[in-house]
Amino acid sequence: MIRSGDVFRIRTSGGEAYFQYVKKVAPMGSLIRVLPGVFADAPTDLESLVAIETNFWIFFPAGAAFSRGIVRKIGRYAIPDHSKNVPVFRVGVVDPAVGKVVDWWLWDGEKEWRVGPITDEQRKLPIRGSWNDTMLIKRIEEGWLPENDPR
Repeated sequence: MIRSGDVFRIRTSGGEAYFQYVKKVAPMGSLIRVLPGVFADAPTDLESLVAIETNFWIFFPAGAAFSRGIVRKIGRYAIPDHSKNVPVFRVGVVDPAVGKVVDWWLWDGEKEWRVGPITDEQRKLPIRGSWNDTMLIKRIEEGWLPENDPR
């Protein structure tokens, strides 16, 4: 069983990455905040790592990954004030004619509203989606951030 605040380690080709389980959000599932950095050796001060800003947010089946041994629970730490609430996510479907999202929506975990084209500031918002472990590892290894996503 996992609980809010649990911190997990996941192996990547470059070392260990860490994320914190925040909470379940219907209908998406388990919301995690991926912490910055990939480490050859475990960080000596994990509490400080947990306290800093989130690298990116995504929905990830943390409970299932833990049960299957894909991730390892490291401990439980207080969720920082800046990360206690569900962030506003951007949501959109790629238009095949242009290969990009033309009509964006924002979602706060409860309601969704249309914004159309997004601003540079909105481009930094997390993209709503749910990834498996393969995609999570790939994105961490790539140094992926929502503002650099080509959509």
